[in-house]
Amino acid sequence: MKVLSLLFLTIFLGKGCNSAQAQEISNAVIEYEANTRGFYQKITVKNQMVTVSKDRDGNDKPTPTKISDADWKELVDCFEIMGLDSLSKLKAPSEKRFHDGAAIANLKITFKDKTYETTSFDHGFPPKEIKKFVNKINSFVKKE
Repeated sequence: MKVLSLLFLTIFLGKGCNSAQAQEISNAVIEYEANTRGFYQKITVKNQMVTVSKDRDGNDKPTPTKISDADWKELVDCFEIMGLDSLSKLKAPSEKRFHDGAAIANLKITFKDKTYETTSFDHGFPPKEIKKFVNKINSFVKKE
């Protein structure tokens, strides 16, 4: 009986930790912005909702869309292993943005009243440390 109780308690506490971690990212505001002279896109993720704006002046009213539970779990997993303090020190793997070969992209995360921001990098070519996270965020944009 003690073994069964211990096993149940372990499973129960383990599930509690995962929901606490998911709660952590739901308090974060994630903004991914990419732009060139003729292109603008801003993806905002907050509390399992995503909005996409394609108007740099902010005149459009993007409709929030709910992120599926599977996609949200994958985003949470990426968020948990990402070092927020090191975001500003990441090096871009390419420099196409310097000659209009790619849009200029930035990732900004506001978490626990602190803002973490990357230096600019090429849209579509994020630093390898955040590649999976950025690609997941970009997957929420519907192709037109």
